Amino acid sequence: MAAAPQLSLVVPVYEEEENLPILFREIRAALEGTGIDFEILAVDDGSGDGSWERIRAETVADARVRGLRFERNCGQTAAFAAGFRAARGGIIVTLDSDLQNDPADIPRMLQVLEERQADVVLGIRRNRHDNLIRRLSSKVANGYRRWRTRDDTVDTGCSLKVFRAPFVREMPLFKGMHRFLPTLARMQGARNIVQIEVNHRPRVHGRSKYGVWNRLWVGLADVGAVRWMQKRHLNYRVAEQAGGE
Repeated sequence: MAAAPQLSLVVPVYEEEENLPILFREIRAALEGTGIDFEILAVDDGSGDGSWERIRAETVADARVRGLRFERNCGQTAAFAAGFRAARGGIIVTLDSDLQNDPADIPRMLQVLEERQADVVLGIRRNRHDNLIRRLSSKVANGYRRWRTRDDTVDTGCSLKVFRAPFVREMPLFKGMHRFLPTLARMQGARNIVQIEVNHRPRVHGRSKYGVWNRLWVGLADVGAVRWMQKRHLNYRVAEQAGGE
């Protein structure tokens, strides 16, 4: 196997066959001029369309692309978890496959990561191209989550995020927990978390997999689980050790 890349992009995919060729092309355009060695991990979450065939074609055309396919639909959190564990880079970028996240923002986020010596860089969607109901439900969910978890993440629904790999590779994840990745990263030891505005684009191909019922209400319910994890989290540091040499 080739040497581990510096950067791994983890991309959950669920029935996005029309978007995938564009996404891979945009990622290459954004990163190839930076000198950063990268890989793309596309995780097919049991798609029923031609997404997996698109991913397989990309792995043949570009050795930097790797694909994982679930035997059935397991949800976005499972796709992130599988991608995190398979990723070989020291830095991990997450983004959606629906083209609403703009890969052109990634170099700037990586620059901020290094210049600010950050553990995590989070995107805040600027000029969101979602309908009013989705924007309102997102605002309610984000406000409630910030209050209950005491986490100041402005836009946890933005999938464009950059992590130092140790903070996510062994992160304990359960269904629906992708909405709380910044909070969970803090529990894994991340301290310097920077938030910057990023581009947000309208969906052109395919359809959204989320609505008010499976985004707002489920997300609000999951806050209770995260609060339980925060209260029960083992938070210790070994001061000294002796013997064993």
